[in-house]
Amino acid sequence: MQRTAAVIGSGFGGLALAIRLQTAGIQTTLIEARDKPGGRAYVYETQGFKFDAGPTVVTDPTCLEELFQLSGRNIADYVELMPVTPFYRLMWEDGRVFDYSNDDELLYRQIAEKNPKDVEGYRRFMEYSQGVFDEGYVKLGHEAFLDFRSMLEAAPSLMKYQAWRSVYSMVASFVEDEQLRQALSFHTLLVGGNPFKTSSIYALIHALEKKWGVWFPRGGTHALVRGLLKLFQDLGGEVRMNQKVQSIEAAAGHVMGVTLADGTELKFDAVASNGDVVTTYKELLGHHPRGRKMAKSMMRRSFSPSLFVIYFGLKKFRADIPHHTILFGPRYKELLADIYSGGGLADDFSLYLHHPTATDPSMAPEGMSGFYVLSPVPHLGKLPVDWSVVGPKYAESILNYLEKRLIPGLRDDLVTMSTLTPDGFRTELGAHLGSAFSLEPVLWQSAYFRTHNRDDELKNLYFVGAGTHPGAGIPGVVGSAKATAKLMLEDLGAPRPVWPSNGGPQLEAAQ
Repeated sequence: MQRTAAVIGSGFGGLALAIRLQTAGIQTTLIEARDKPGGRAYVYETQGFKFDAGPTVVTDPTCLEELFQLSGRNIADYVELMPVTPFYRLMWEDGRVFDYSNDDELLYRQIAEKNPKDVEGYRRFMEYSQGVFDEGYVKLGHEAFLDFRSMLEAAPSLMKYQAWRSVYSMVASFVEDEQLRQALSFHTLLVGGNPFKTSSIYALIHALEKKWGVWFPRGGTHALVRGLLKLFQDLGGEVRMNQKVQSIEAAAGHVMGVTLADGTELKFDAVASNGDVVTTYKELLGHHPRGRKMAKSMMRRSFSPSLFVIYFGLKKFRADIPHHTILFGPRYKELLADIYSGGGLADDFSLYLHHPTATDPSMAPEGMSGFYVLSPVPHLGKLPVDWSVVGPKYAESILNYLEKRLIPGLRDDLVTMSTLTPDGFRTELGAHLGSAFSLEPVLWQSAYFRTHNRDDELKNLYFVGAGTHPGAGIPGVVGSAKATAKLMLEDLGAPRPVWPSNGGPQLEAAQ
């Protein structure tokens, strides 16, 4: 008799898990509450503009390629990935600019201009990053940590690379220039981590980018989501859109299935949640002692900040603005303390500006530019303000700042604008406290100490996505799907496929 599974939520983690299960012969149903797949990788379309709602950086295309290769398919038949260069343009208020890319000649020249001694320091940092990448991503990134022993076995490798130190601290041990220290430590913000608190293991992101480059799907991140959904359906998977799961039914140490909001009861041999981990335990399992116990425990954890996002379209094409820009404000460590410790909304900000039309003009009407700009802000537990009141004023401040600093004439050229606030993360995405990246990625909430990929008591309940190991970001949640799928296939008695450790053939890194 064919085994069955449900995956709740169609974010990148849920899609990747559903594909792996379906490929292995588990009849899988993907259940999504919203009208479009993607979770945080939703898409908004208005007046000819396409705005990706969430992740915009693809740094390990091979983990995506592998999902297609498992069934003998080619990712190129479903979606086109285009190289982005530079990876990021970094800008400071003193007018200095730094383009971070795979062009080593340009990279070392820029470093030498800042501080000649940091050229050798950067080389040593990259050697460190490569070592951490090999240990933390290749070896451990796709393995589930279900018991403390597994953590102890990994400890020597983690200690070798001083995992107890922060990313910023480790970067500072290699380079002297403060702006370079910021340039080499900001990446953790893209997965919800404070560079001054997040484990130095996350320095592996640099080696990952250097190995595979930075990519963008033609048609936007949601084109990749649609490609993955089509693959799942081509494999015979069932998709239920616009159907909210009301509860996960459980008894006697296992789950039996789910009940939808319309009362429909669906039975499955296993259930995996790609939803928020607290919401899953508190709301979907709130009727069960395990759900209540875990929700209470989870709510004592430390959660990553939220985001304030503005999506806007301009009637002129801005060829001078690259795909990814990081605008550093006058403060770095102090601003991050405000965001992560809370207590107020800072008057200054550092911003990430996404300009997809720089790579793919089809993301906006001909001759126009589409953007989104995001500002990290405290989550609702640290800053419980009314964003319907605060939001419009904050948006005005950000747009004024962008117009003054980078996009002159922004107001005159504005065609459309909308925002996503921490309230939206909470109501639209079910994110606990409006957190944009789930649990904060600090050492004491990593690996074994993060939400387990399989529940310890309900043995056929599983988790995938940002809240479980290894964490947020596209490579992270796709890696979590690999770890969770291994457990599910073993538990369900399915033949265990041989999966490459690095995603198979590699795309040439972007230059």
